[in-house]
Amino acid sequence: MNAIKSLIVSVLGLACLHANGQGLVTDRPDQTESSSTVPKESLQIESGMLFGFSGVGMLSIRHFAGPSTLFRLGLFEGFEIRLTNQYEHIKFRGSSTGIGGISDMEIGAKIELLGNENSKTKIAFLSHVILPTGTSGLSPEQYGTINKLALSYDVNETVGLGFNVGYDNYGVGNGDLTYAAVIGYGLTEKLGIFVESYGQVVEFEDLISNFDCGFTYLIKDNFQVDFSLGTGMNNQMNFISSGLSWNVGM
Repeated sequence: MNAIKSLIVSVLGLACLHANGQGLVTDRPDQTESSSTVPKESLQIESGMLFGFSGVGMLSIRHFAGPSTLFRLGLFEGFEIRLTNQYEHIKFRGSSTGIGGISDMEIGAKIELLGNENSKTKIAFLSHVILPTGTSGLSPEQYGTINKLALSYDVNETVGLGFNVGYDNYGVGNGDLTYAAVIGYGLTEKLGIFVESYGQVVEFEDLISNFDCGFTYLIKDNFQVDFSLGTGMNNQMNFISSGLSWNVGM
């Protein structure tokens, strides 16, 4: 945990950022959803793996997710439909076995509300419906919803800011308020770095704050790889993740 926090602080000292100015705009690896949709009649696949740890007191959980895959299909300019699902495995400390299986499927859409290719400021709205299709023990077996308002601002050709505010409800309780803020920098035309603060207000009562950073590398105009790591700021959590994004066109 301390090593991860030290690394994040070191990256902060380099003024790390989110890959801005690159040709491929993705919704990974950061937690902040972009305010851009994929091009019309274009299919984009974003997939990755995550290894994580979380805990409360003496209870600790090791978590693996992957491949975690998001499919984004541009139906019209400024409008896309989305489908995401993943394999998960959770293991509790002291247990020789864990719970593994498929998570609940999420189906949704993103629509651009403000901005175009030449706009510095862009706004989009994103909404997903959670379907109780997951493996028993991993699924709350309830319908739910995930909603975000995404804003972005291009400071210049290499520096960009992104913000999300949202509301999630998993079928029980009052739901959670969510937030995310990211700053990104394009070191070159292919390499971008970012730092991000994100979290949630669980049941409108308890604030959970997290922090992460990472980089993206554009191998081709339509193919990108990424790496990120994060830690909890007021909770026991850390993770490491890597993945790829591919716009296959239509």
